[in-house]
Amino acid sequence: MADISVSLDGYVTGPDPGPDNGLGDGGDALHRWAFSDDEDDRRVLREATARSGAVVLGRRLFDVVDGPGGWDDRTGYGAREVAAPAFVVVTSARPASVRLRDLDWTFVTTGLRAAVDAARARAEAASARAGAALDVVLMGGGATVGSALAAGLVDVLTLHLAPVVLGGGTPLFAAGAPCALVQRGVTPTSTSTHLTYDVLADDPAGPRPGS
Repeated sequence: MADISVSLDGYVTGPDPGPDNGLGDGGDALHRWAFSDDEDDRRVLREATARSGAVVLGRRLFDVVDGPGGWDDRTGYGAREVAAPAFVVVTSARPASVRLRDLDWTFVTTGLRAAVDAARARAEAASARAGAALDVVLMGGGATVGSALAAGLVDVLTLHLAPVVLGGGTPLFAAGAPCALVQRGVTPTSTSTHLTYDVLADDPAGPRPGS
C-alpha cells in the first residue's frame, strides 16, 4: 500500500524542498494531522503505524529524514505510537553514513521493484513475530509513490488531503500511466481528509498485485 500526505493542488512538498527544507515552503501544513490531538487523526495514525511491517522510501526522502533537521524521538515514523518498522531505501548508492543508526535500514540499489520485494520479506518476518498480517507501506516521496502506482506495485492508496493550496512544489501525480481507483473510506477532520482507495488493475476483474 502507499500512504502519503498531499495538498489540495496535488503537491507532497511546498516550493523549494531540500535537505534543510524537507517539506518545502509551507509544506509543514501537510503533516499537521500527524501531530493533532483530534481523536480521529490519532486513530488514523495509530492504525496505520500498527499495521506497518516494512516501509519503503526514496533516497531524497531518506536524506531529509536522516539529515540534521530530520526525524527524532518525537517526529519519526509512528514515534508516538508503536515501535519503528524496518525501512527500505531505494537508492543508486548506499550513503556513506547514517545518523539514525537505531532504526533498521536496508538500502536497495537495484530498483523500486527489488526494494518492494525486500520490504515484503521484512514485513513477512515481522508478521510472523507479531502473529498478524502486516503491510508493506510506500511512504514517499512523491516520485516513489507515483512510480510504484505506474508499475502496479500498489493495491491500496491512502491520501491525507490537507486543507492547503501550496501553489507549487513536488507533485504526487506527474504525467504517466492512468490509475483506476475505488474509494473505500473517508475520515474528515479539521486538519485533513483521510481518503483510502483500492487500486484497480487494467483488467477490471481484479486488483493489482499488492505491495
